Amino acid sequence: METSDLIYECKAKGRFRKSGHTPMVGDEVLVLPGSREGEDVIREILPRINEFVRPPVANVEVSIIVAAAEPAPVFSFIDRLIVMAEKKETEVLLVFNKCDLMEEEDRERIRRIYRNTGYELVFVSTITGEGIDTLKKLAAHKKCMLAGASGVGKSSIANALGEFRMETGEISRKTRRGRHTTRHVELLSADGGIRIFDTPGFTSYEMQDVTAEELRYLYPEFEEYEGNCRFNGCMHLAEPDCAVKKAVEEGKISAERYDSYGKIYAELKERRSY
Repeated sequence: METSDLIYECKAKGRFRKSGHTPMVGDEVLVLPGSREGEDVIREILPRINEFVRPPVANVEVSIIVAAAEPAPVFSFIDRLIVMAEKKETEVLLVFNKCDLMEEEDRERIRRIYRNTGYELVFVSTITGEGIDTLKKLAAHKKCMLAGASGVGKSSIANALGEFRMETGEISRKTRRGRHTTRHVELLSADGGIRIFDTPGFTSYEMQDVTAEELRYLYPEFEEYEGNCRFNGCMHLAEPDCAVKKAVEEGKISAERYDSYGKIYAELKERRSY
């Protein structure tokens, strides 16, 4: 357990394990001091603003979703992470790493895809330092979760933000994907009020808490069109006179984002049928 000036080694009471409500990284807790070092006991877990099962963290305020120039961004995967962040009601910060390897047209495509979402978009390079100061300002005084596929440079970004000296990996020459370097979850603190959950790279992301019916509310660019469709409860897919589909046709919503919405919706519907 970390306080404003010290770190304590604590044990959780057995009743937490019996109830299934066990401490998670990021929890705010009340501690009963022990008579000797290492005997402090977690007495109570304070109410959480959110919790994630995978990765197992609690009280996330900002989801820093990291992609990179290499391995090339998979926008459908990025959108899955965004959906979970929206479901858990965290802020979303999109970070595209290794931007020194990007052409300007690549940046413009990314800006086009995520315009009208309201998400902060930052291009960074841990080699040139581009975007790092901006990222530090956005991450300050909030609990931030780094999320993204293996190999996109989450550990390198954490090192740049707080000099955490975390192990970084290489990109596999054969697969162009990253090798995992982070194998556990940890809440890291640095000067400037930066607090970051470092989490293992993802090769998949299960959206256990999301239903197909609520998915449309987790795409913020759809919000202004809700209620403007012909049918109440329009899912913005096969229905005629759909305001969201019209916005896609007019270029007000990116086709890539709409395509990912359709794929995730179909996946959630199929999951519910089993």
